[in-house]
Amino acid sequence: MSARVAVLMGGPSAEREVSLVSGRECAAGLRAAGYEAVGIDAGGDLPERLAEARADVVFNALHGRWGEDGCVQGILEWLGLPYTHSGVLASALAMDKEKAKTVFRAAGLPVAESLLATPDAIARAHPMPPPYVVKPYNEGSSVGIHLVLAGSNGPPRLAGPEAPARLMVERYVPGRELTVAVQDGEPLGVTEIFVDGWYDYDAKYAPGGSRHVIPADIPEALARRCRDAAAGAHVALGCRGISRADFRYDPDADDLILLEVNTQPGMTPTSLVPEQAAHRGMDFPALVAWMVEDASCGR
Repeated sequence: MSARVAVLMGGPSAEREVSLVSGRECAAGLRAAGYEAVGIDAGGDLPERLAEARADVVFNALHGRWGEDGCVQGILEWLGLPYTHSGVLASALAMDKEKAKTVFRAAGLPVAESLLATPDAIARAHPMPPPYVVKPYNEGSSVGIHLVLAGSNGPPRLAGPEAPARLMVERYVPGRELTVAVQDGEPLGVTEIFVDGWYDYDAKYAPGGSRHVIPADIPEALARRCRDAAAGAHVALGCRGISRADFRYDPDADDLILLEVNTQPGMTPTSLVPEQAAHRGMDFPALVAWMVEDASCGR
């Protein structure tokens, strides 16, 4: 199919910079696959920009709030434009970590104990016994995450004009970092992520920030549990196209925990989904072309 594709990138979220990189990579890949790709730095004038672009399909390379939480998806639905990745409801559910956990629990998927609390309440006293993680309940890319270890002097003080109104406090799960990309309901593989320290924003996106091993050097029974849980989470949320599920595995307790599902995974040179697709024999231009074709089919 020959189509004119508008690639949405940038946007106003905390993940703007990585979205710009994802968008540029995706536009280049689409051009290599024979599409006419037009990059759009998405903002409040998005409907006008899309009208000017005369796009047949939208490739959504936005990350974070507004671009990944159902807002842009609602605009695209209103405009009647087909777009990549998940729809309004799945996007909104996945971005809201507490609501996503409710869906995962109902589907029998393993999640860590958690609660929502205000920054002031967290600062006054430990909301749960350490170790635990404090993070925004509606951000991605490890933005704004604080790890509180056992024996620390006290809970983090996050109050201030830029502090979110509510934060998620989640039991820290030690062990191995595993991730599974899902394409149209089918798991692509299991990657293990190695990093010195915390798998934060820099570790995810800076060259050399982390090391990826695919296939992960784990028993097949554990790999199957990861693949099944990733596919189950994709279906439970109602995702379409590509998603990626992130896990922690504690080998001492044989505890596999689903951390979250990313409905619009990064598509940068260090990103995990392109690596897993390549491992299955699908190069980057073929991957982004598949995503556009999938969107065009209206699935």
